[in-house]
Amino acid sequence: MSFSGNMEDEYEKFIRRMNPPRVVIDNDSCKNATIIQVDSANKHGILLEVVQVLTDLNFIITKAYISSDGGWFMDVFNVTDQEGNKITNEEVLDYIQKELGSETSFTTSVRSVGVTTSTDHTVIELIGSDRPGLLSELCAVLTHLKCNVLNGEVWTHNTRAASVMQVTDEESGLAITDPKKLSIIKKMLCNVLKGSNKANEAKTVVSHGVTHTERRLHQMMFADRDYERKDEGYNGEQRPDVKVVNWYDKDYSVVTIRCKDRPKLLFDTICTLTDMEYVVFHGNVDAEGPEAYQEYCIRHIDGFPVNSDAERQRVIQCLEAAIERRVSEGLKLELCTTDRIGLLSDVTRIFRENSLTVMRAEVTTRAGKAMNTFYVRDASGYPVDPKIIDSIRKEIGQTILKVKGTPQELNQGQQESPNRFLFRGLFKTKSFCNFGLVRSYS
Repeated sequence: MSFSGNMEDEYEKFIRRMNPPRVVIDNDSCKNATIIQVDSANKHGILLEVVQVLTDLNFIITKAYISSDGGWFMDVFNVTDQEGNKITNEEVLDYIQKELGSETSFTTSVRSVGVTTSTDHTVIELIGSDRPGLLSELCAVLTHLKCNVLNGEVWTHNTRAASVMQVTDEESGLAITDPKKLSIIKKMLCNVLKGSNKANEAKTVVSHGVTHTERRLHQMMFADRDYERKDEGYNGEQRPDVKVVNWYDKDYSVVTIRCKDRPKLLFDTICTLTDMEYVVFHGNVDAEGPEAYQEYCIRHIDGFPVNSDAERQRVIQCLEAAIERRVSEGLKLELCTTDRIGLLSDVTRIFRENSLTVMRAEVTTRAGKAMNTFYVRDASGYPVDPKIIDSIRKEIGQTILKVKGTPQELNQGQQESPNRFLFRGLFKTKSFCNFGLVRSYS
């Protein structure tokens, strides 16, 4: 059996070497988008890898056609940049060719799933029950243990919280290698996650590696079964419309998704289907308007379509959860200024003093510039008062802090957010100043 398996692996490698991926980038055929076509020998997970490359470049995928029936894989994507323009930068186009067109692109799993050894930082994965001030408590522990957060991202959904952080030793600036210190970090963070209720399920994993943060967060929350919904208090009008029906003539299950469009939506749904071990044989995606429509013909990796109502409901719930995890509620504020020590702490202190709750934060520092995005709501759950926003902008700087959208937009969604608990206590303690070094991949 082992010999037979090895022969099949070698045969697949031979086929891929004889048929390396072919990438065609077309800026002429479509008036308002760049068309990227990828042809390759097929294997499970290749669709996610392609989508991940495009998503990591912050492309907006407005349309997609997917076909991977048989031994060949073909994808066609219509993409634009964040401003809705075609992709014309030659360096970016060359990068796409290199990432998607090389034979080695789809023969390694480092980009999508794997972990590679790193001496630069230590990766900490956390998952547990969400509650007010949790993120503040976690960062306070890391600060007490002289750990510096370099990069990180936190998601909350359905009363659960998950985080992937890259941290270094404060003194050396490198990965934490002392086994005793690592053990203490795990123990103390796990205690914080459990809180006063020791029955709460919590998990802390420490490793030395590099992984795709967003993919890992999906995997962690899926394994934590955050898709098992608590229906009370949810605004059904905003829930994604997900349906799964069987196409008996073709032996497929057909998944259709309708929801409000947003960045990285395609990655989130394809990531979830892949991690649930479903294969997308055909697909059609249309996201040119405010609503996104996705349709997939799938089978499980064992070759069978969805064959029970319980399995159908699980697929629906998991896709709904994947879409909801990244939904950002609140008024969007963008801050851009020269980076300095304590900047993030000062800004969020001003938010707190003006009774604003940070629902989600994306923090990036590039070439000495801080480019941060905050999603904020009034701490009581009501729409943000425009006078408060004006006051905050005067204190921080009119040109430094800009408003995207209007406070009136919050009138449409007053339901309690699953993200709310984690960030209600954001930056309430002095020990949280180290969060200023967090970078977000979003």
